[in-house]
Amino acid sequence: MKLDRDALESHPLPRVIDGDKETKGRILVVAGSRDVPGAALLSATAAMRAGAGKLRIATVESAAAALGIAMPEAMVVGLSEDEDGGFAGSAVDPIGDAAQEVDAVVAGPGVRRSDMCKRMAEVLLESDAALALDVALLETLEPLHERSLERRTTPILLPNAKELAALLDCKPEHVDDDPIGCGTRAAGLYRSVVLVKGVTSHVVTPAGECWTYEGGAPGLGVSGSGDVLAGIVGGLLARGAEPLNALLWSVWLHGEAGAQLAKKVGPIGFLAREIADAIPALLPR
Repeated sequence: MKLDRDALESHPLPRVIDGDKETKGRILVVAGSRDVPGAALLSATAAMRAGAGKLRIATVESAAAALGIAMPEAMVVGLSEDEDGGFAGSAVDPIGDAAQEVDAVVAGPGVRRSDMCKRMAEVLLESDAALALDVALLETLEPLHERSLERRTTPILLPNAKELAALLDCKPEHVDDDPIGCGTRAAGLYRSVVLVKGVTSHVVTPAGECWTYEGGAPGLGVSGSGDVLAGIVGGLLARGAEPLNALLWSVWLHGEAGAQLAKKVGPIGFLAREIADAIPALLPR
């Protein structure tokens, strides 16, 4: 199926309602490392631009203070880090506790790959929060059909070709040759809604449904763009969107924001941080 504005009519987002920040959803962004602290900022900003009401960021302690100043809307929790500047193992339990207090979690942008990522993913999967996993937290996942795990909501996975290949234990070339087939396999294996990222993107479900998005702009292929996309997904989940609806809208919003920037700035040369600013005007009223 083609993913366009007409297709989204049957996958609505929650209505915009009046009320305080609690009514618009609570989100936890688990992101960043000493080398890539800005990933947390990009994802968190996008989550708020997508309409989340209350923001908490869990990041490494060396990045926390600067991030709190850059994102004054957030409660920022700095957690212990290892020698490489990624989350230390002792950060897992606090992250799990924080996940129990929010409506949605987006985890992985800018997180350094380590053995700890597997434990973090498992703790987050055991929470009741709506969940989107990206980057480092993807490559350590175990197939969910092999575990007696029942979640309140279906997880969302946001892999690129290399990460999807790791999930399927195949070569990235296989994903390039058959992105929909590989995405469908991963969706069933991990009981998740999966986005297969690329110039053409595909959203696939465990039931084998597929939506294809061919819009956007060349400039979306830039550092930080995926962090913004993850944040949009998290923001919509926090508002109460069903996982499939949240992912479909996020892909479309991200692409259309890029298309608008291409007209305003040029086909390339705009920054990932600018993508989120275009989101509010594209959201349904």
